[in-house]
Amino acid sequence: MKKLFFNTRLRRRLVRTLAGAAAVFLLFLLLNRIFPLPDKIEYSIIIEDNQGEVVNAFLTRDQQWRMKTELGEISPLLRKTIVEKEDKYFYYHPGVNLLAMSRAFFMNILHMRRTSGASTITMQVARSLEPKRRTYWNKVREMFRALQLEWKYSKDEILQLYLNKVPYGGNIEGVKSAAILYFKKNPDHLSLAEITALSIIPNRPSSLVIGKNNDKIIEERNKWLKRWAQEKVFTEKEIADALDEPLTATRGIVPHFIPHLAWKLKKQGGSEVFHTTIELNTQRKIEKLVKDYSRILSFQHIRNAAVIVLDNQTHRVISYVGSADFKDTTDGGQVNGAAAIRQPGSTLKPLLYGLCIDEGLLTPKMMITDVAVNYEGYAPENYDRKFNGYVTMEYALEHSLNIPAVKSLKALGIDKLIQKLGFCDFQQIKKDQKKLGLSMILGGCGATLEEMTGLYSIFSNEGKYVPPVYLIDTNLKSPSRKSILSPEATFMINETLSKVNRPDFPLNWESTTHLPKIAWKTGTSYGRRDAWSIGYNRRFTVGIWAGNFSGAGVPELSGANTATPLLFQVFNTIDYDDDLPWFSKPDGCEVHTVCSETGLPPTDHCTNLVTDYFIPLISPSRKCDNMQEVFVSADEKISYCRNCLPENGYKKKLYKLISPEMKEYFDLNRIAYQAIPPHNPTCEKVFQNGAPLVISPSNGSEYLINRKDPEPLQLRCRVSNDVGKVYWYINNKFYKSGEANSKQFFVPEEGPVKISCTDDKGRNRNIWIRVRYVNL
Repeated sequence: MKKLFFNTRLRRRLVRTLAGAAAVFLLFLLLNRIFPLPDKIEYSIIIEDNQGEVVNAFLTRDQQWRMKTELGEISPLLRKTIVEKEDKYFYYHPGVNLLAMSRAFFMNILHMRRTSGASTITMQVARSLEPKRRTYWNKVREMFRALQLEWKYSKDEILQLYLNKVPYGGNIEGVKSAAILYFKKNPDHLSLAEITALSIIPNRPSSLVIGKNNDKIIEERNKWLKRWAQEKVFTEKEIADALDEPLTATRGIVPHFIPHLAWKLKKQGGSEVFHTTIELNTQRKIEKLVKDYSRILSFQHIRNAAVIVLDNQTHRVISYVGSADFKDTTDGGQVNGAAAIRQPGSTLKPLLYGLCIDEGLLTPKMMITDVAVNYEGYAPENYDRKFNGYVTMEYALEHSLNIPAVKSLKALGIDKLIQKLGFCDFQQIKKDQKKLGLSMILGGCGATLEEMTGLYSIFSNEGKYVPPVYLIDTNLKSPSRKSILSPEATFMINETLSKVNRPDFPLNWESTTHLPKIAWKTGTSYGRRDAWSIGYNRRFTVGIWAGNFSGAGVPELSGANTATPLLFQVFNTIDYDDDLPWFSKPDGCEVHTVCSETGLPPTDHCTNLVTDYFIPLISPSRKCDNMQEVFVSADEKISYCRNCLPENGYKKKLYKLISPEMKEYFDLNRIAYQAIPPHNPTCEKVFQNGAPLVISPSNGSEYLINRKDPEPLQLRCRVSNDVGKVYWYINNKFYKSGEANSKQFFVPEEGPVKISCTDDKGRNRNIWIRVRYVNL
């Protein structure tokens, strides 16, 4: 009976105990919800290089150096030392050590003063998250917060919070901040002596200051080391080495390397620690190059430059220089020239010609006419304001001719170029795509050095684009590769851009003896505001911009003579005497013989032949058609068609086909050519093709004419090689006739005006303009 009664009482006590524990637990959960843990911590933004070393950092809003220590930076030695000193039973208690609190309570009563504390590491974290005066009520509150911490975080995470919040005097918080500022190293590289020295400072941060009280710190440090020796926490050798280690540290300053990229990442946000791809040694070398070179440019009133270096194998940006000197406030040194939107000049031409090759419009040896053109009022000019007549595509690219580029863009279509640039993350071009015209190929658009360097990396990667990588992320999947050009087109562009005997080779470059083989392209923006030079080889792509952040133009500024010398210096620094093989010809690229006068496969009439690259089934396959067999009179003064061909007294003769624009070019430059004789005047056939092209006035344009002093408009056209005379009509009334390339002038009436031009073969072209008289 007694045994039954005892078991009943035991069960009741057990039930009450469990019920009480459950009630306490539910109360804790309720209080945890009502009073959430204030665990939001603002950390200093840290910028690291590719080796994980801190290269820049920023103060928090409360002006503290509070650098976040990652779990991976808490070395076993650091963990063991801190736990042994601060809280031996850290990994065993639930946040509050009741035995330690009881011992401390009785010891304090016994001595009638505070002789020891019982705060665990978790309680110290709670106190740092919510600082309060030392009262019994606040101690209870601190214990509750400690339980909350243990409920929410693992032991290692709590230790991490402790190491991130522990004070080290002044505005230094956290072991990482202390390690960087005092010992110039990351916390996982600290020695036992250094960790011990740091561990005693939080208890007396005002009286134990590294750099001022090093002797006292050594004394306190050694006490703990000897105590651990007695307790055999560390080996005798570890203790002996730590005791012998001197303490010469003083408070240093946080490094401020790669400032432009650091500020860019800080503004971008999203993390407390940015592990960049920058190679600090390379970065510092290039920073010095840019600073020294900009000092020379300043004598020409060119005061700034920016450089980006991209590793073509990993696609990582290994150097990022935004200006000549970040600390230079007089010339806008804090402006990030690498991210600034500028006019790209001629730097988009290689992409354009590569796209034309892939579309089957061009091959390197194909001819383009470099003569005056006018596209609805837009009349591009070459850099030297001269025309070159017939030029090959590779010549046009080597000499960076503007008119062939505009013609090629017209043939390709603006939308196709914009689409490819959009794939390469050209943000401003995406925004402006509806406003862009043919002038974009000459720099009439906005781009950054970051975007241009990324674009040129496709030429080292068989035409595939991979976005430049600025941050190391081991969890990030390999970026997708976007196909921009075919490997065959890329190879052809590389062959053209790697030639040294080019007009954009810098005049003042001393020697190319050890310059690694590179391909490069220069660009100069309108008004000589921006000088570009972007080069690449198998290993690196280097982008250079030079100019003034104010936008002021300089007559001496050009991509060839301003930016390219710096490009060569950078390559000599990072890839000196490189012996890697050049890009090899892909299997899909073949070589064939073409006529040198057109770049097309030859016929029996072609006598001057050259070899050219081409892509089977894509590149133009039509035969050369620059020669025409014409029936002419015996004295070669009249030509015949089959309708008017006489029974005898004629012969066949080959004439070179010359387009109207080239005929005009030859006539203006007094270049001799063999013209087809005028057609038989008695012929009654009406010709359909080859009507005159009216180039002045411009079709569809509106002209404003001064009412008081009206200025006449010019009438000018281009005609075929077989045309000798043209006839002009204004509003269907005959006005005047003249030689094919002669210029006529007339004063139009106000309102819509119809202008007609008819050649001596009866072919006609009509255009319309609108005229408005104004008072000027």
